[in-house]
Amino acid sequence: LDREHVLFCVYRSTRSPMELSVLIVDDEVSICENLAAFLEDEGLQVHVAYSGEDALRLVEEGLEIQVCIMDLRLSGIDGNQTSLSLHQVAPETRFLIHNGSTDYTPSAELVSIGVTSAHLFSKPLADMTQLVQAIHVLYPTR
Repeated sequence: LDREHVLFCVYRSTRSPMELSVLIVDDEVSICENLAAFLEDEGLQVHVAYSGEDALRLVEEGLEIQVCIMDLRLSGIDGNQTSLSLHQVAPETRFLIHNGSTDYTPSAELVSIGVTSAHLFSKPLADMTQLVQAIHVLYPTR
């Protein structure tokens, strides 16, 4: 997808002071759209990037996020490396892994930035409220 589409997704709503800012990084448009719609309905500020490169660019350009929902199988920079690079740019960011593999365990590098088995979610996710609950465990606001 082109830059205009990504920017449209990123800036489609305004953020109130109490909203958590979440970045979804996934190269599957339908997954991004479904997750974004659900999370927005739950009161979260949602941003979308369809590649690791786009996610890094957005954060390097000043996008402030608290939580990143990361797919690991991305073309270009994979989700593991993108997470590590995002952590270097924005070390306060916490990560949830949204992956197609049911037997995935986080790498030692991801564990070193705080990813645990409680932060792993398999696609397709039957109950998206699990993601919302995990986000609020990482950043309690209510």
